[in-house]
Amino acid sequence: MGSARSASRRRVWNVLKLLFLVIVLVAAGNALYPAWRAAHPDPSDLTIRHRTEPTAVVPVAKPWLEVINSSKKAIPLNEVTLRYYFTADGGVPYGFNCVEAAVGCANIDGTIVALANPSDKADHYLELSFTAGAGSLQPGVNSKGIQLQLYRLDHQDLNQADDRSFEPANTSFKPAKLVTAYIAGKLAWGDQPADSTAASGQPAAAANPKPAAPAGIAFDNFHYSGATDPALVKHGWRIRTSKGGPGVADTWSAAGVSFPAEPTAQGGQTLQLRASTDGTKQGTTQAQVDNADTDFLTGTYAARIFFSDQPSSGQPGDHINQSFYTISSNDSLYSELDNEYMPNGGWGSPGPVLDTTSWYSAKNGDRVTRRHNASLQGWHTIVITAVKGVATYSLDGKELFSSNGKYFPRQTMGVNFNTWFVDLPFKGQRSWDMKINWFYYNANQAMSQADVEKTVADYYSSGTNYINTVPKS
Repeated sequence: MGSARSASRRRVWNVLKLLFLVIVLVAAGNALYPAWRAAHPDPSDLTIRHRTEPTAVVPVAKPWLEVINSSKKAIPLNEVTLRYYFTADGGVPYGFNCVEAAVGCANIDGTIVALANPSDKADHYLELSFTAGAGSLQPGVNSKGIQLQLYRLDHQDLNQADDRSFEPANTSFKPAKLVTAYIAGKLAWGDQPADSTAASGQPAAAANPKPAAPAGIAFDNFHYSGATDPALVKHGWRIRTSKGGPGVADTWSAAGVSFPAEPTAQGGQTLQLRASTDGTKQGTTQAQVDNADTDFLTGTYAARIFFSDQPSSGQPGDHINQSFYTISSNDSLYSELDNEYMPNGGWGSPGPVLDTTSWYSAKNGDRVTRRHNASLQGWHTIVITAVKGVATYSLDGKELFSSNGKYFPRQTMGVNFNTWFVDLPFKGQRSWDMKINWFYYNANQAMSQADVEKTVADYYSSGTNYINTVPKS
């Protein structure tokens, strides 16, 4: 009997020892799990790769990014946002642009955000987001390279050496933990700074998917780093250097085209066209930027333009022409919708005057026009609508003129901005500046100025610099 009790006690003791061992192991496991988990995280749904040029001090930073779907499910890109962290040199504003992307730069938006608590390596980040037009990444698929630009709006050199996300060793694409990625606002890749909260009033990581831009839309706010910016050409714009008129023939030059910071402009940057002369043809340069790559025809054209009544330097009085117009290349079906502002008049007529003109034939001078005598010094919004056989010109929401019949556009046109001298009435060095804040086109409908400006304001707030969804003919 005593032997049975001893055996029973041994069994109970063995059970207690086993239970104690289990408790110890569980406690040890709980204590060690966080460290193990940190060393063995779940695979990321995204992998971000980065490459760059290794030089730290440059006029323009040129990061390239790739987004790779590391998960086993498709990921809509309009749920993805990326953050590239940097330090803004000199306390000046920065600009951003997309140069090239397989998903289309028109489907990529970028917003520069100030951090609430900056560090030595980051006081801002560039946040990229995608519209639905960028599509989805299937498992294992790479977005391919997205070529970006960051530059100072004062166009001085910047130093990337203290930029958190700048990794000069990445001269080919490599995984980049210092660039972060989010899916629907949740961190999916990378190491955030200790405090990556946006400063008050700035946007945080986007959580709402972005819709695709409608077909038939073109928009550009001219956020380019300079006249030689490759994005300018890729977005369809051309700086004229060819011969011919109007104005002082054969004096078109890229020298007068720039993209300066402008505090009075929406978004803080403009396209500036400068015409300069000393009173001789040899000493004259005129400036023009045009877009003939897009098939513009009917719908709404709009631009916010700064017209000058006085030269930026030198004596006043020139017969200077500051123009925004659409024009076709085929003389047999010639089409042109023209706005020309001349603060001092021209061709024997006094100024200041805005001419609005619809053309049927440039060769025969067949056109209808209306003159509006008023000073336009400063910023103004010009809208042209061409729908249902009627072309209507408006200035600051007020209708100025309309034309119809044979003066309605018959074929696709390019969009042009230029500033040029009607003639050279006197000697002496002087320069005239025209500035363009943004251009907008909607092929689908006639829009009021209020609707255009609301649409443009939405683009600025979402970080949209460029869109072109106009179908090619």
